[in-house]
Amino acid sequence: MKILHVETGRHLYGGPQQVIYLAGALAERGYESILVCPPGSGIDNAARMAGIRVQNLFCAGDLDLPFAYRLTQYLRDLRPDIVHCHSRRGADMLGGMAASFADIPAVVSRRVDNAEMRLLAALRYRPFRKIIAISETIARVLREHDVDDDRIEVIRSAVDTEQLARPADCSKVRAEFAVPADACVVAAAGQLIPRKGHRYLLQAVADLRHRYPQLRLVIFGEGYLHNQLRAQAASLGLGGVVQFAGFRDDLDDFMSCIDIFAHPALAEGLGVATLKAAAAAVPVVGFAAGGLPEAVLDGATGLLVPPEDTDALALALAALIDDPGRRKALGAAGQDRMQKEFSIATMANRHVNLYETILNG
Repeated sequence: MKILHVETGRHLYGGPQQVIYLAGALAERGYESILVCPPGSGIDNAARMAGIRVQNLFCAGDLDLPFAYRLTQYLRDLRPDIVHCHSRRGADMLGGMAASFADIPAVVSRRVDNAEMRLLAALRYRPFRKIIAISETIARVLREHDVDDDRIEVIRSAVDTEQLARPADCSKVRAEFAVPADACVVAAAGQLIPRKGHRYLLQAVADLRHRYPQLRLVIFGEGYLHNQLRAQAASLGLGGVVQFAGFRDDLDDFMSCIDIFAHPALAEGLGVATLKAAAAAVPVVGFAAGGLPEAVLDGATGLLVPPEDTDALALALAALIDDPGRRKALGAAGQDRMQKEFSIATMANRHVNLYETILNG
């Protein structure tokens, strides 16, 4: 079986990383994957380093009709068995169009839980045999926008459970970030954009800083709210408590050195960062929004509180700062769950079953 993946995102965020995981696992099972992506994009170099065959096609977005034409021509020459579109920025609308013109069955992955107009959803998903939702929350959004239930398949995202379970040199990591050995390190990872909710986390940490002088917050990620969030941290007197560490592509290597992972997102398809934290045996504290309740089992692998409730977020953080034993128990339960339900092998096997079902009618 030959699968052509279309991923047009610029950066190597969670979605493109899932494409790398999937293509690698498919190769281990004897299936051929070809990736279409823009030249110089984050996934371009990562895919080549992973030994994935790459075809570069520039895509300027949903209105880039020349991209659809070039992709159609490439599909007619390559003749893959399945086209799998992975991202929103041109890949789904135009990728589906190209697959339809080339008369090749196609599927699309949807990773976001935001609503869209029913007419636009009908046009976007019409060419696809199946729409893969990475969470039940996203599946529900699709149903609410009149996508037929029998066309929806829920396949949750995966994490590299083996890599994340490897021990790290935490003393070296803490030295790199100038974190005292006895500090309780809370970390967050995600784009610095409004829906990730960093402003609520900063306020919660500010409310706790006098009670817990050992508390440190490290925020990983980049985004247009960078300066605004820095200003908020300064106004809250968090200069010696909060550290903005930027985007790190090696976060998986030292995720296990974090004491608590905070994810105060207000909207989330699933929350891959929380899956990674759990796989590294780190308990998660966050808002019960979007697909987070599927990624984090409240009271079992972490603590979830109502969205935008800063006081509840602070209380949840305090509960785990006060109780290292509970942190360890929640982390161990999360790691066990990730290895059983969110491994790359599980995700890949479900995709293979879906592809074969489509090809076999």
